[in-house]
Amino acid sequence: MQRDLSEQRVAHTQELPQGSSKKFILTCNGQRVEGFVVNYRGSFHAYVNRCCHIPMPMDWFENQFLSEDARFIICATHGATYDPATGECVAGPCPGEYLERLLLRVVEGTIFVACPPLTPP
Repeated sequence: MQRDLSEQRVAHTQELPQGSSKKFILTCNGQRVEGFVVNYRGSFHAYVNRCCHIPMPMDWFENQFLSEDARFIICATHGATYDPATGECVAGPCPGEYLERLLLRVVEGTIFVACPPLTPP
């Protein structure tokens, strides 16, 4: 699998206090990829905004992906529940499956995310 290695700025760490999330759009090889970043226990994790159960966006409201107690990522459609640190579905209709992780790095407080792997034609 190839990867579009271009990183794109998606947020600043100050925009994401612990227990919060933010949606973003990447442009990858001319295509729009919607993703989100979460600050889970002080660490940042990014995923494609697509549930494993049914490939639909997961946010409840704009930028809202986490449960009220910020312990889990919850899909708004059927309640699939994911571990924010690993993306593993831990409850609901897709146990054992994983959200598609996006490579993330923080440079001087700016969060950069890379495009997901390219699917061969």
